[in-house]
Amino acid sequence: MNNKDQSVVNALSVDESWRVFRIMAEIVDGVETLGSLPKCVSIFGSARAKPGDAMYNATEEIAKLLVQAKLGVITGGGPGLMEAGNKGATEANGTSVGLHIHLPAEDHPNPYVKTRCDFRYFFARKLMFVKYATAYVVMPGGLGTLDELFEAIVLVQTGLIHKFPIVLYNSEYWEGLIDWIRDKMVSYGYVRQDEVDLITMANTPEEVRDIILNAVDNLPE
Repeated sequence: MNNKDQSVVNALSVDESWRVFRIMAEIVDGVETLGSLPKCVSIFGSARAKPGDAMYNATEEIAKLLVQAKLGVITGGGPGLMEAGNKGATEANGTSVGLHIHLPAEDHPNPYVKTRCDFRYFFARKLMFVKYATAYVVMPGGLGTLDELFEAIVLVQTGLIHKFPIVLYNSEYWEGLIDWIRDKMVSYGYVRQDEVDLITMANTPEEVRDIILNAVDNLPE
């Protein structure tokens, strides 16, 4: 290896070392910013939904009902259904948190975020979603929504976090996925039926609220 190649290797090693500190800084900032939150519910869903859409309106209503029940709302802080969740929480004068990830399509958080954390690393952001949530509400969404959903299921399934409600909104949207899990994963023996039962489906904002409130008093602090 010549001197030029060695210099490149050294520069990459230094950059990797500093990346560790940047990750640590994101986690520390998240803990310090969110540590005094009341009990919160993390709401996930598509960034591509538009104001006035049925799912946008439902997400806004869910957030309002949760705030009226003395719970805060955490979203990814972006547009679409994340915006709807923050809007509902803010307009109900409740805790409205946005965990904003820096992406080309989501350069700025939505205007309804009252408490904000910024992230460049998805795994640091997902840690905050789990750490400060007493329930997950998963609205219709795309790949990012599925990522958050299955992350939570695996953590509960493996006992790495306490069991909490994981509520899928709109059974028409989700039932094909759940049927596939039962028909394929359970029948092959890769997933147990009781693990599928970690997921609950709801079809009205009031049903979401009631499922969470029925469980939240029994959750550990």
